[in-house]
Amino acid sequence: MNGNWLVEGHLMPDHIHMCLGTPLKYSVANTVGELKGTSAIMIQQKFGRKHNFVGLHFWSRGYCVSTVGIEEAVIIRYIQNQEEHDKKGDQLKLGI
Repeated sequence: MNGNWLVEGHLMPDHIHMCLGTPLKYSVANTVGELKGTSAIMIQQKFGRKHNFVGLHFWSRGYCVSTVGIEEAVIIRYIQNQEEHDKKGDQLKLGI
């Protein structure tokens, strides 16, 4: 995928957090578009039905992007501990 590399990632049931390295010559929008498009095709081929679902989307339209420099270690720790962060947030919502 255009020389991109996964620095850190964590998969949740309804979302993914990733810290990606990407060459400066590629735009963020192009990188995310390629990542979403390629992965959706691969996931559909491996786990989906053998039909082309025209008009349906695997990924949501949006994404959140931030550049990482000095704070890379902080971002990596956040991603690694994301499940714990989500559990605490869910407990607060439920009043536990």
